[in-house]
Amino acid sequence: MYGHRTFLNPKGTILPVTDAMTVTAHASSAMVAIPFWLEMLAVMAASISGVLVAREHKLDLVGAVALAVVCGLGGGLLRDMTLQVGNVYILSQPMALPISIATAAVIYIFPAIVDKPEKIVPLLDILSVGIYSATGADKALVYGFDPIVCVMMGFFTAVGGGMLRDGFMGVVPGIFQRTNFYAIASIAGAAAYVALVMNRITSNIVALVVCVAVTMGLRWLSLRFDIKSPTEQDIARFLHRGNR
Repeated sequence: MYGHRTFLNPKGTILPVTDAMTVTAHASSAMVAIPFWLEMLAVMAASISGVLVAREHKLDLVGAVALAVVCGLGGGLLRDMTLQVGNVYILSQPMALPISIATAAVIYIFPAIVDKPEKIVPLLDILSVGIYSATGADKALVYGFDPIVCVMMGFFTAVGGGMLRDGFMGVVPGIFQRTNFYAIASIAGAAAYVALVMNRITSNIVALVVCVAVTMGLRWLSLRFDIKSPTEQDIARFLHRGNR
């Protein structure tokens, strides 16, 4: 996710770009511009999930802040380290790290804020996954990477923080376990974004909305009808039925 600003191209046209990347001669187009408040909302939502895990494991305040930063910004850092182009978001967006830390401290000290509205936190969490999926894919698109790489970068940005968090806690990452659609929802959202933008079907901002809608929609459907990601046993049973 990135902060909004404007950039003058050589023809003098004002383009929306992001604080996480300087548009250079290597970039193919301007990145999708996201309102600052929505960008920070996504950072906060992702950071909260880190604090919740820290509370479950009885970590101290330092541990809670560390997990919050990993969850909120780790996915973008993983993407930036992998692509090695443009700026590093956690360094170029001055408000991202302070907001992640502040969110962690407030939720850790006043946990009742998230204890009551039980449905709000999961909703904000999957919203942030949708936003991260689009912005992660978008950065790779701008720099001309192949579609599959763009989708993978959207996936890394969206779920990389949670994956790193679980790794730090010494448990198998939740996205690798049989569960309701989460990683799959992110991949589908990123794929939708890449397809729409690469084929110039819609503008970047409309593609972002579609990405978030696809991600949240798949997550809701999987929860509503208890659809879970397939395991080896599920696939074996399916193939066995097909051979009858």
